[in-house]
Amino acid sequence: MSKLYVTTTQNVKLFFTPASVGDRMLAYTVDLLIKIAYVFIVVMVYVYVGSIGSILDGHDWLSIALFSLFMLPVVFYTLVSETLMEGQTFGKKLIKIKVIKIDGFQAGFIDYLTRWIFAIVDIQIGYVPGLISMVVTTHTRRLGDLAAGTAVITEKSKYDISHTILMDVDDSYKPYFAQHQVILFSDNDIRIIKENADIAFAQVNYSIMEKLARKIESVMNIQNPFKTERELINTLLKDYDFHTGK
Repeated sequence: MSKLYVTTTQNVKLFFTPASVGDRMLAYTVDLLIKIAYVFIVVMVYVYVGSIGSILDGHDWLSIALFSLFMLPVVFYTLVSETLMEGQTFGKKLIKIKVIKIDGFQAGFIDYLTRWIFAIVDIQIGYVPGLISMVVTTHTRRLGDLAAGTAVITEKSKYDISHTILMDVDDSYKPYFAQHQVILFSDNDIRIIKENADIAFAQVNYSIMEKLARKIESVMNIQNPFKTERELINTLLKDYDFHTGK
């Protein structure tokens, strides 16, 4: 699987691993089965209460309205799930893939909404446009991803845990940042910061360090309290491990 390289305005390259077409289709299948199961349960309830005939005949408008209301979770399933679960549906979570902005960090509601709207073209008219887009684009991005500036990445790490998130933090370590500050980042955000920080530190690449430091400041809404960007990055990684590794 090729890396997805993102060139920033400072001409710095960050990378992550795009999800495969197979993983995306598998996650979609899981979500589809969940929606089918929900519809089946709703239909069985209507059969049990004897209202399904009225719906099929089209005469009982109250039953039709209630049935349509019960179908809304199916319509908005993906949009609500990705918004509440930070870029994941239950299918994506099971397959370990996630929607992110093209800069590698967390997408927002407008991004999820754009992807959801474009799903009408990508998926609902026969799957062909979305499948073709994922196959022909370098990083398996459907039309909704191209419009929203997002990508779907895999969270299946090829690295040992010591090479990704965990830092060398002993029991006597005193964190600088509070827990509510560091959990603004997801595990995947921290993994991306750690991987790119390792590259920056090894190459003494101050451009990458500055890019990472600006992103940390933006997410946490702070000014760098340390003398260097490297110290800020290391402190965040250690504090994240301290607060989430208990």
